[in-house]
Amino acid sequence: MGSSRTDEEFDAFVRSSFARLTRTGYLLCGDWHKAEDAAQTALLRLHKRWARMGSGREAYARRAVVTILIDESRRPWRRESPQDDIRDGTVADWSGTVDDRDQLTRALSQLTPRRRTCVVMRFYLDASVADTAEALGCSEGNVKRMTSEALHALRDILTPTRSQT
Repeated sequence: MGSSRTDEEFDAFVRSSFARLTRTGYLLCGDWHKAEDAAQTALLRLHKRWARMGSGREAYARRAVVTILIDESRRPWRRESPQDDIRDGTVADWSGTVDDRDQLTRALSQLTPRRRTCVVMRFYLDASVADTAEALGCSEGNVKRMTSEALHALRDILTPTRSQT
């Protein structure tokens, strides 16, 4: 009896959060396939703990996606650059125009995985410095430093250079 209800609750959670987790993963790695794999793996990890967890399920799944993608980026055989064709119709164009979103996604892909994670967690997911530090396994000071460095790098990437005339 209780198991059936638990399965139904988990199924509902998966249906409501999979797209969100995948979008987060995509912003972190720039690859829809890797993002979907990370979201699925995170949900599998959550399923093992589902009955013991209370209100922190969404945060746990999001942290798992971050951890999975950072761990994967550290593997030397996985260090290929993100796909050139990063447009996909599964995300609504909430960021403005498609070109703006494409430019921002390409700029994010030029950051290191940890800096990209800081920017995505802090500004896309609206996570606190403490939550970001916990997800990355580092101090809050490191999160602040990496976020600052990432924003400076993004500013340099996104600011057009003035041509010498």
